[in-house]
Amino acid sequence: MTSSTTTRSLVALSAGLSQPSSTRLLADRLVAGTVSALADRGITAEVRTVDLRDLAHDITDNLLTGFPSPRLKEVVDAVEHADGVVAVTPIFSASYSGLFKSFVDIVDSKALVGTPVLIGATAGSARHSLALEHALRPLFAYLRAVVAPTSVFAASEDWGSGDAQTGELASRITRAAGELATLVAAREPSSSVPDLLAGLVPFEQQLAGGV
Repeated sequence: MTSSTTTRSLVALSAGLSQPSSTRLLADRLVAGTVSALADRGITAEVRTVDLRDLAHDITDNLLTGFPSPRLKEVVDAVEHADGVVAVTPIFSASYSGLFKSFVDIVDSKALVGTPVLIGATAGSARHSLALEHALRPLFAYLRAVVAPTSVFAASEDWGSGDAQTGELASRITRAAGELATLVAAREPSSSVPDLLAGLVPFEQQLAGGV
């Protein structure tokens, strides 16, 4: 078996606005669980974790101009070619954050077709937990991604004991990570065909003074 068949790429998106962030903490736990579950299947995971707060200005500029900055394009390309995606957002007003949705709007609407995705969310109260099912899951279903059956929500009280390695949250993380690992393992690894046009600047961007 060649190495290309035993390596998969994972991209984790954390839309937390604070630092440190419980959203990033949940994303890290989900990634760690997935990496472990893939290792049990003889698969090595190459992981890239992205804090969207660091790209907030780039995302806004892209929405206004239609052109991504180099570092935003690199992240979007990584998501679009990932073998699996972990997406975690804070919940505001019973839905995903504006920053999270703005980033998703930039991703090609066809790029995630068939891509395994594990969704997670954080909030101050468990009252927001259903947002995963009425907001986040339909969003990725629209993009025709393959969403893991178990979604993971963490409220403030889930971290309150100081031990998130045991208890109900830990069991949900383990179950969801195992589901994502199964989906990723069953999928053909994404092709890394070089983009021969990557160095070209669109004519419209040149006219707009982008170069």
